Amino acid sequence: MMRGKRQEVHCSFCGRDKAEALVLVTGLSSNICEICVEQARDIIAEELYGGVMPDDEKEEKPEPVKREFSLPAGTTPRRIKEHLDKYVIGQERAKKIISVAVYNHYKRLSFPPTLEEEVQIEKSNLLLVGRTGTGKTLLAKTIAKMLDVPFAIVDATVFTQAGYVGEDVESILSRLLQVCDYDVESAERGIVYIDEMDKVARKSDNPSITRDVSGEGVQQAMLKMLEGTEVLVPPQGGRKHPEQQLVKMNTENILFICGGAFDGIEKIIARRMNSQVIGFGSKDTKRVDQEELLKYVTHKDIRRYGMIPELIGRLPVVTYLKPLDLTAMKRILTEPRNSLVKQYQHLFRLEGINLTFADDVVEYLAQTALEYELGARGLRSICEAVMTDAMFDTPDDKAIKHLTIDLKYAKGKLEGGMLELLRAA
Repeated sequence: MMRGKRQEVHCSFCGRDKAEALVLVTGLSSNICEICVEQARDIIAEELYGGVMPDDEKEEKPEPVKREFSLPAGTTPRRIKEHLDKYVIGQERAKKIISVAVYNHYKRLSFPPTLEEEVQIEKSNLLLVGRTGTGKTLLAKTIAKMLDVPFAIVDATVFTQAGYVGEDVESILSRLLQVCDYDVESAERGIVYIDEMDKVARKSDNPSITRDVSGEGVQQAMLKMLEGTEVLVPPQGGRKHPEQQLVKMNTENILFICGGAFDGIEKIIARRMNSQVIGFGSKDTKRVDQEELLKYVTHKDIRRYGMIPELIGRLPVVTYLKPLDLTAMKRILTEPRNSLVKQYQHLFRLEGINLTFADDVVEYLAQTALEYELGARGLRSICEAVMTDAMFDTPDDKAIKHLTIDLKYAKGKLEGGMLELLRAA
């Protein structure tokens, strides 16, 4: 059978070949491409309707309505602190300072200044200083959930100065955009928690003669963002998607909360207060308990640690979080609404099992976390090591209705296992 010659298909109006056109509509004896269709539509609109098709008038979208932010009814600094008390144990001073700063910031958003007013209220970004596991992230997360505003957590250790391998500081706002499903207006009144802020400190108090791309360079890049300016943000991150369209965001109403352990800052505070952290001092030396040194932290100590003065000026509120003691650790295990003991009891309740912890077990778990300086986060790891076998076996045994974790059982699960790893570390 002889095959006929393949007929060439092209647009009957402009002559464009089928391979060159995105869409080629075929009729009985002619074809038309998508470009000619658009041109024909424009001609019809001009000749019959004066340039605008009737359907186009219907498709015009109304101007977006500007939504005003308002605090939940009855919100005061005292109410914010009472809410924090349900989730965060201790840290009374820090909770009071954070409650006032956040309340004033969102009161500023709720009552924007008019042209006649001379007083312009500036936002109060915060800097939290405290050891790991003392509740810095939990404080910021709890407040954001209470006020129902977008909240993003970013890690400062991944940032580098623009032009170097790593993430640019604009990716901070990319995370915030992603949290609120790319609603720019909502993101512009959110809260950003920048963790590990101490890791971008420069190595010494003196300016470096070499380029510090992951330390001082990052601090310089953060200045305008923390103060409030319009930033072009890559919605999906700048390095992996260079072709994406940038989104303009104004950071004037975004509250930045920075946190860091600032390991070793106690020595700087002790030196400033003419006290000694270790050893014997003279009779004239002012004695200060090492555990209480953080309560005396000031902007001057933060600057000597390695933060540039310009950045410190954009973090006007500095507060500290006290190291956790045994009493606080025991309360963290049992008292908050989302305490670990309540979480495990709820998990077993779903299986129809009533779970109880002996009092000496709670103290033993708290003492273990304190001994190895694991902080509140370490409590979870220790509890998981104790409860894993019970959570593995009990769902298969329908006869178990009550389960009590005593001291012997807890020690048996930890000794020779997790504790040995901690001792080795």
